[in-house]
Amino acid sequence: MNGRVWQLQEAKSRFSELVNTAMTEGAQTVTKHGKPAVVVVSAEEYRQKLAPRKSLATVLQECPEDLTALLGHRAKQVARKVDLG
Repeated sequence: MNGRVWQLQEAKSRFSELVNTAMTEGAQTVTKHGKPAVVVVSAEEYRQKLAPRKSLATVLQECPEDLTALLGHRAKQVARKVDLG
C-alpha cells in the first residue's frame, strides 16, 4: 500500500485532509476493522489509471521509420551458424 493508512473513523472526521493529502501525496488507504477497505486517489490519478494503454503493435507503428538517430548505425554482418543439436 502506498501513502498513509487512515482508520475509517479518522478518515470520516478528517475527510478534507484526506482528500488534500490524496491530491498532493498520492493514494491514501482507508481501513475498516483493521483491513484495507478503500483507496482514495486524486481524479487525475484515477483518470490516468483508466486511460487505455497502447498495444505494442501500435507503439511500434508510431515509431519513426528511421531509428538510426535513436539507435545509431549498426554494422551489417552475416549471421553466424549455431549448432542446436
